[in-house]
Amino acid sequence: MVFGLFRRRSHDAEHKVYVEIVAQARQPVFYTDNVVPDTIDGRYDMILIHAILFFRRLQGEDKKVAEFGQNVFDLFFADMDASLREMGVTDTRVPKKVKVMGEAFYGRADAYSPLLNEGDLDGLEAAVGRNVYPDAEEPIAQRALAQYMLQADRNLAAQDLKDVLSGTFRWPDPQEFISAGAP
Repeated sequence: MVFGLFRRRSHDAEHKVYVEIVAQARQPVFYTDNVVPDTIDGRYDMILIHAILFFRRLQGEDKKVAEFGQNVFDLFFADMDASLREMGVTDTRVPKKVKVMGEAFYGRADAYSPLLNEGDLDGLEAAVGRNVYPDAEEPIAQRALAQYMLQADRNLAAQDLKDVLSGTFRWPDPQEFISAGAP
């Protein structure tokens, strides 16, 4: 019985949730019709958007849900660490890069969350422009992505917590927001 206390707990559900976040962030429509830069930074920004939306859904839940969310967060940054190493970043540079990535996560969460809370489409569009499209404005794509984010936030809030924690939650179809982004 004592040895059971030291046994490593399975994180299958957390891993499934993380895979779902990344899979949605990699939907080709984001990089084609929404012209998100298909770069390391562009892909990271899309993962951040989906991770932030997911973590917002967990806010205000109990301690077990907070622990689950922390495990997903830890998995997320462990994967970022491993990805950097696979790309050939040196062992001494990885912690610095991961720190920058963490700062980007928190900065974007601080920028997006109040706008999502308020349903501020124009503000969210501007924030998406600064973060996802920093080199050149893409007004139609920015608006479509902001509309998608608002709908995803509403969808996640309406889904049963059990589904969210099991990784069976549903994202909106990003294709539906392409023409909606047109002025």
